Amino acid sequence: MGSNKKDKKVRKKKGSKKDEEMEDVAEEVPVKAVENAKEHKSQLQRLSEKDPEFFNFLKEHDKELLDFDEEEEDEDRQDDPMDQSDGLAKKEEIKTITSEMVDTWIKAIQKERKIGAIRSIMRAFRHACHCGDEDNESKLSSMSFPVFNKILSFVLSEADGIFRTIFKLPLSGGKKEMILELMNTRAWKNYSHLVKGYLSNALHVLNQMTDTDMIAFTVRRLKFSSLFLAAFPSILRKYIKVVLHFWGTGGGALPIVSLLFLRDICIRLGSDCIDECFKGIYKAYVLNCRFVNATKLQHVQFLANCVNELFRVDLPSAYQHAFGFIRQLAMYLQDALTTKRKDTSRRVYDWKYMNCLQLWTGAICAYGTEADFKPLAYPLTQIISGAVRLLPTARNIPLRLRCIRMLNQIASATNTFIPVAVLLTDMLDMKELHKPPSGGVGNAVDLRTILKVNKATIKTRSFQEAIVFSIIEELAEHLAQWSYSPAFFELSFVPAVRLRNFCKSTKVDRFRREMRQFIREIEANCEFTNKKRMLITHLPNDPASSSFMEDEKKKGISPLSKYVATLRQKAQQRNDALVESSIIVGEKGSIFGKKRSKRDDDDDDDSDDDVDDDDDVDLGVEGADVFSSEWLPSGDHKTKNLEEDKKEKKGKKQKKGVGKNAAGDEDVVEDFVLSSDEEESMSDDDDVTEIEDVKKQVAPLKNGKQKQKPSGKASKRKGNFRNKNRSKKRKTVT
Repeated sequence: MGSNKKDKKVRKKKGSKKDEEMEDVAEEVPVKAVENAKEHKSQLQRLSEKDPEFFNFLKEHDKELLDFDEEEEDEDRQDDPMDQSDGLAKKEEIKTITSEMVDTWIKAIQKERKIGAIRSIMRAFRHACHCGDEDNESKLSSMSFPVFNKILSFVLSEADGIFRTIFKLPLSGGKKEMILELMNTRAWKNYSHLVKGYLSNALHVLNQMTDTDMIAFTVRRLKFSSLFLAAFPSILRKYIKVVLHFWGTGGGALPIVSLLFLRDICIRLGSDCIDECFKGIYKAYVLNCRFVNATKLQHVQFLANCVNELFRVDLPSAYQHAFGFIRQLAMYLQDALTTKRKDTSRRVYDWKYMNCLQLWTGAICAYGTEADFKPLAYPLTQIISGAVRLLPTARNIPLRLRCIRMLNQIASATNTFIPVAVLLTDMLDMKELHKPPSGGVGNAVDLRTILKVNKATIKTRSFQEAIVFSIIEELAEHLAQWSYSPAFFELSFVPAVRLRNFCKSTKVDRFRREMRQFIREIEANCEFTNKKRMLITHLPNDPASSSFMEDEKKKGISPLSKYVATLRQKAQQRNDALVESSIIVGEKGSIFGKKRSKRDDDDDDDSDDDVDDDDDVDLGVEGADVFSSEWLPSGDHKTKNLEEDKKEKKGKKQKKGVGKNAAGDEDVVEDFVLSSDEEESMSDDDDVTEIEDVKKQVAPLKNGKQKQKPSGKASKRKGNFRNKNRSKKRKTVT
């Protein structure tokens, strides 16, 4: 018995020693640098002869170490010029990736899809993406700019097709479930590192780029591989953050390309990124609409259209987020109404708050008839009505008119009656509009671009005319909506009485003429509806009353409908006279409108079910023009190791200064902050532009530059008494 116990103890000791040897050998096998598959095979054969027990253990627990494709490894090394060396010393001598090497890899990939060439081009892609890093210690990072351009253009254009061929996926489209099934296959275990490296390196180079065209090209090509982000959640979150930053701050085609990228991942990946994209795009919108000026009007409206377009992907989820954000706006308004402090009121009477209300107004107009969004119309209407009544002063009339315009839009979209006539006629009773303009003619006032005016501006003739005409326009819009209702006579009676009172009290002939014309149109419309009203026999609460004058409404033949059409034309003419330039997307909207390629147009027409259409890029035309020597963020010290061709040097001298402005500002993704109390700016735009019509509405800038408005305070110069007097007399809009 004792001997048996000793034998067992000895066996256990031997077994433990054996286990230690197994662990040592198991760690050594992957670490050793095996030159080729034959040597690896001979080592395993010697191991089976020397220690068959351990060899059987490897068969049971680590089959991947023994099962390998000898032909594939030989092919890999044969196709990779960087690995065709007999020793480590020879490898270190190779320092430059030449154009011939890249051409060899591309040829092997295009003809035979050799895995060795794919690995080589992916390693070169990594070096190209990191070649500008200061801490890059790679021996293979030196390359000329034509080689750099060729590598990035080819990989970004062909990587998606290569990966789909390797994993036997459809050439386009796909959902998250497809990737989840793929992750259980042997092919994914062998080649997933290529996909991860491609996405990671592309993300790195995106953070280094500063040129808008290069960023747009890169994001546009990465969109086709967005399906693979389902396997890498951490990389997906980084992409969302970076693309949201490009969407809010980019110029040219970059905002549209970024929107398509976000829309694509929401469609492909579903719940994995929808919540994060919805929250992020709203916060990015708030971050970029805090300050509005004449050059940013339509850009802010474009961003709002993009937000609403992204919400279309999943309206039930969008409703949950919209409810929370609208509730936050309601809390700000409630705080201002209860405390009545100046700081809380400024939080409401602020560009951010007004632009957020305009955003959700656009959402209600777009999806107000949908069951998922219709319940939001009532709380939003209550918030806007409360904002109008918060500070009912003459100085805040531009902001109040903006809110009333939103209410008219909601009423028209949802076919709901909203009593805005009282709010508009109350403005006509303000004493400032009944006094003669003591401030002179004054400068032309664009009520769309300001929220508040100073006391001196109120006394000018131009401001009073803009206020009265705007009130007439909004009241006409409101009444025209119900100009086919059998109850129009009752709806218009009180507004008509108050308009007559204004005609009697005002001393301005122009106001009196406009009001009398408006009153005549209201009376004509009452006669128009009363004639049809005398012929009906059903009660007002009868469902048949909803079809009253339905044919006439489709034709738009009521007197008020025709009158509103003329008012819109006059308003458009006034706005065109006030606007000096029109910018749709960022500061380079004209470039986008003229130089946008056909492939960008195709992207806009992508459907929700098939976003990844075939979109081959001509490397000789588009790719060659995308990546240039100015790709790094103003870091000449980073490009010392890069060899430039003589032709490029000559071209760079001729185009000196081009690209320096883009390279001067480094793209930094900041954390989004939803609310803050910045000072209000003084411009905005209420005209809603559809996202699919952006390219048609882009107006080229004059001479490629925008005219800057003079500042409110004139510069003081020593010894110039005339300039000092002018600066004192100049009247500013606050």
